[in-house]
Amino acid sequence: MSRRRPQASQEATTATLAVSWLSDDLRGSQVLTTARELIALEQAAAQALPPALAEVCKVARIERQQVTLAVPGAAYAAKLRQLAPRIIQRLNSSGWNLNQISVKVQAGLSKTQTKTAPREVIPLDDVALKAFETLYSELQPGPLADAVQRLLRHHQP
Repeated sequence: MSRRRPQASQEATTATLAVSWLSDDLRGSQVLTTARELIALEQAAAQALPPALAEVCKVARIERQQVTLAVPGAAYAAKLRQLAPRIIQRLNSSGWNLNQISVKVQAGLSKTQTKTAPREVIPLDDVALKAFETLYSELQPGPLADAVQRLLRHHQP
């Protein structure tokens, strides 16, 4: 028996049912409330942070009037500590009641955040290939000549 992947509408229905179930359960509703609060604070913090830092910074915990922010490296952590007073001020002005930010370095965050742009390859046309062939014929043997030869081999049909 083969299993089929549910359609997008079925996935949305399943997600809605899961959230509904969590909100009906006492422990589940606490988890759901905490998750929503963390997401809301993360969005608010992203508005207070420089774009490069906002992209990698995650809210790890909220406890009393302290928020713990997680970043993937020490350089991010140092910058975040410098900006902490300004971040607290901005978050408080947007309705959060915070007085301290602690920073935690979590190296695993960078692995989940990597975004690679699709590689765009433009093949060389006949004019370019002829130019490289001419260049190759005029070069002395060496690393540059070897590189041009590899390029020609790669692009010739």
